[in-house]
Amino acid sequence: MSASGTLTGIGVGPGDPELLTLKACRAIREADVVAYPANAAGESLARDIAAAEILHAALELPVLVPMCTDRAPAQTAYDDAAGTIARHLSQGRSVAFLCEGDPFFYGSFMYLFARLGETYETRIVPGVTSLTACAAALGRPLAARNELLKVLPAPLPEETLKAELRGADCIAIIKVGRHFEKVRRVLRDAGLNGAAAIIESATRDNQRITALDDIPDGEQPYFSTILAYRGDEGW
Repeated sequence: MSASGTLTGIGVGPGDPELLTLKACRAIREADVVAYPANAAGESLARDIAAAEILHAALELPVLVPMCTDRAPAQTAYDDAAGTIARHLSQGRSVAFLCEGDPFFYGSFMYLFARLGETYETRIVPGVTSLTACAAALGRPLAARNELLKVLPAPLPEETLKAELRGADCIAIIKVGRHFEKVRRVLRDAGLNGAAAIIESATRDNQRITALDDIPDGEQPYFSTILAYRGDEGW
């Protein structure tokens, strides 16, 4: 084995395994160790997407990431994972880290890159983002010509969301989940609710597209993105 292995952050896309790039498939098959984020039950969407490409000989390394608003437990999980991955890399093993969507678009790989990228050879394989997948599912471009597109994380404070909506022609709101009612309220106040749709589980078998106002009160759509439009730029 070489003195040090290579770490590869791989975007596996939003859910449909057929959206894996050829480069992603090759990198997964060539990895000695395949790591991926997982919940407390050991479930991992990233692994599910890439399952067909993981060789039996590969060592699998689930990274258990606590799903809570307190950042400290997740930071500890990435610290521990970075230490384990570093040991594999130091022993000459190549490590692939699977990341939903794209590694550098709000992707979990960024936390490992920050810890390991300067010490070990690191490569990035881009992936299909949830935004482009949702636009394809909705059948409407994210933005046209000179329209201004804003991407807003739903956990932002309500007043921040309101301020950011001003002047935006096209809006993509991600990480919706339990923040749905707050986001819907902000969009209604901005007069954008009639031109907004929520896309759940984009590209997967249970994909659902619903007008914003048709979601029953109390629902918290998970794995969802909201696209809203104010602009009318001609194509």
